[in-house]
Amino acid sequence: MTIFSKIIAGEIPSYKITENEKFFAFLDIFPLREGHVLVVPKIEVDKFFDMPDEYLREMLVFSKPIAHAIEKSFRCNRCGMAVVGLEVPHAHLHLVPINNIDDLNFTKGKIKVTPEQLKTAQEKIISRL
Repeated sequence: MTIFSKIIAGEIPSYKITENEKFFAFLDIFPLREGHVLVVPKIEVDKFFDMPDEYLREMLVFSKPIAHAIEKSFRCNRCGMAVVGLEVPHAHLHLVPINNIDDLNFTKGKIKVTPEQLKTAQEKIISRL
């Protein structure tokens, strides 16, 4: 069972943004930028492109209102997205408020955020869904 499956099951606390029967979205607690959200399928699949076709299609549709809410919640030019998949062996999509390409640089250090900042970011995004 991956850490993401434990988060989905409620065994590990998270800053949940939203979910449906197939996907779960929550804040990254080690974000590139404030408002960095992870979208994960509720099925355990290691590689993003090994997900069933219906999941690949539906993940972007599920993510669309979250991306719009991120753009309304944080000073950014747009919501960028990335699939890296090296950190956790569970397919996931990163949604990150960005102003330039370097904001999606995963080799840079992550920012430090407090639980209060995470809670505030969660509330901002959810209020704009």
